[in-house]
Amino acid sequence: MTQLSETVRIDTEPTEVGDVAVIVVDNPPVNALSSHVRQGLYDGLKKAADDGVAGIVIICEGRTFIAGADITEFGGGAQKAAGLNEVQALMEASPVPVVAAIHGTALGGGLEVALCAHYRVSVRGAKFGLPEVNLGLLPGAGGTQRLPRVVGVPKALDMMTSGRHIGVDEALEAGLVDQVVDNVVDGDLAALRSAAVAFAAKVVEEGRPLLKISDRDDKILAHRGDEKVFADFRASIARKTRGFLAPEYNIRCIEAAANLPFDEGMKVEGKLFLELMTGPQSAAQRYAFFAERAANKIPGIDKDTPLIDVKRAGVLGAGTMGGGIAMNFANAGIPVTIVDRDQPSLDRGLGVVRKNYERSAARGSIPADAVEQRMALITGSTDKAAFADCDVVIEAVFEDMELKKSVFRELDEICKPGALLATNTSALDVNEIAAVTSRPESVIGMHFFSPANVMKMLENVRGDRSSDTVVASTMAIGKKIGKVPVMVGVCRGFVGNRMLFARGAEADRMLLEGATPAQIDTVLYDFGFPMGPYSMSDLAGLDIGWKAETSTGSTIREVLCESGRRGQKNGRGYYTYDPETREATPDPEVVELIKQFAVGHGHEQREISDQEVLERLLYPMINEGAKILDEKIAIRGSDVDVVWVHGYGWPVYRGGPMYWADSVGLPEVVAKVREYGERLGGRHWELSPLLERVASEGGALHQYSN
Repeated sequence: MTQLSETVRIDTEPTEVGDVAVIVVDNPPVNALSSHVRQGLYDGLKKAADDGVAGIVIICEGRTFIAGADITEFGGGAQKAAGLNEVQALMEASPVPVVAAIHGTALGGGLEVALCAHYRVSVRGAKFGLPEVNLGLLPGAGGTQRLPRVVGVPKALDMMTSGRHIGVDEALEAGLVDQVVDNVVDGDLAALRSAAVAFAAKVVEEGRPLLKISDRDDKILAHRGDEKVFADFRASIARKTRGFLAPEYNIRCIEAAANLPFDEGMKVEGKLFLELMTGPQSAAQRYAFFAERAANKIPGIDKDTPLIDVKRAGVLGAGTMGGGIAMNFANAGIPVTIVDRDQPSLDRGLGVVRKNYERSAARGSIPADAVEQRMALITGSTDKAAFADCDVVIEAVFEDMELKKSVFRELDEICKPGALLATNTSALDVNEIAAVTSRPESVIGMHFFSPANVMKMLENVRGDRSSDTVVASTMAIGKKIGKVPVMVGVCRGFVGNRMLFARGAEADRMLLEGATPAQIDTVLYDFGFPMGPYSMSDLAGLDIGWKAETSTGSTIREVLCESGRRGQKNGRGYYTYDPETREATPDPEVVELIKQFAVGHGHEQREISDQEVLERLLYPMINEGAKILDEKIAIRGSDVDVVWVHGYGWPVYRGGPMYWADSVGLPEVVAKVREYGERLGGRHWELSPLLERVASEGGALHQYSN
């Protein structure tokens, strides 16, 4: 064995056709393509050629093949070392076969390395993908030019614009993998190594050609000059990728692969990669990537803090939220008990869960047999005593403090010692709820976002007496069930809804001043949000919490409800809706109702510019976010951004409200908050001392940490 760099070594394996060099990468945790890995690969390929071996195998230690680039080097932190393109050139030009032995994941730069091998051997459980689009990038080491030549244009378009990982069967069918090593578990690297060495020897023995993907064109010729396939694909993803640059740039590169010689296509890839790499969208998306990981770190919680072993979960309430929460646990293979007040309510809730799974199976999101497998993990009951053996119980009942306190008194009596008791409240005081139990240290907030089986955000709310074990366990549970967990403190609305309340108050005030629901919603939609507050209200239902017998017509929403408007459910809300397509149309009658209400309450009407609308919607959020940080409700500015990206649809290519405020310039934000505060008044325009201080010091809110 020869150590080539701190993370790469080279061994040899004797075979009947001669020695096969085995270049081993060992750069935990994911064998990223750090500078020392690239240099080690380069030196290993050179040494193998100098030693006159019969073949070369590239394999990785640990849990995965090369899982991508070292993102920490993207900002210019890379040490001087061989470039990836130099490593790839040596691989392709090798006079002996190079075989990539793949386990775990071959992603991004890792797959781009594997695509430069002459052959690829994989274990059954491996995954393959080019997910750079999720960082606002495109594969910049030939991936956009090689992948279409292997799997064809349609599959390359799908994989690269979605970042989707494909499994071995799909990779084998597409031609991405040459041999699957069956009957080998993913972690059995000795068996994979033996199989790859044997495959390399077989290639030599049979005189197989040294296949260079860059020379292939058989799978792209059919789409040369074919504008329709690209136009149709753009149309199919337009809604999902609205506002993002990277998907379109990936498509342009695949067009270049189909229409240009390889070297010319590489020039297109290089140019577009540089534009994205140096642009604001990728910077924001890379920031969001690291912010999500930073949110897992809770100051004062030791990494060795004991965790609650969750073998069974309980959910109180079989409604939309409770059913969605239960699905998260079943999806993770954790048995879950749902309890509701009566059998019809329980049956209705379980029926909705089943329909959700059946819909996912019909779309191909889950295997057909997963429906019954997951439903078998969900048990229903009308008796809270069924929670007695649960390790975590989450209540998802109506948002009423007295009701929740009553529930927690019962759970305190029923649940076993050490069980984690969580409330799904979106705004109420977790400390007040915990205080009615004999074990406030076991109580915490777990604020799921609706629909809970879809939305990634999990806003965990740490009570004053929540134990370290409960805090650490809640974060671990969130990750296990596929969420993006963030730990926050107790205040009305916590982080996300508290900022939303400020935005909503200002939106409603602008309606009274002359802005229309369509204008406000359009401004936010054009900024990158999936919808604005009034489209959202119509979707949820205007009559949630409204009762005709107690309605006083004191708000615009009450006036609309009194006029028979319920939102999408009856086709009339802030907008009117097509009964077939659900397409919204601004309603002049609603505009007139709002105007009459406003004038009747003494508000002058005027034209409000879109820029003012944007500032008055977003600057109160930023100001409130700074107050949240100042009060230590959020640990980091980046945590605030994670909540808003994953919980409220803030466009990730703008980083989050704190990051966006820094990009606008905090002095400008401060000046505008002062200006609007003097003109409009209101608590949400009272300037945050922290915002003022960070702006004066030239700091950044997204980097602020408590």
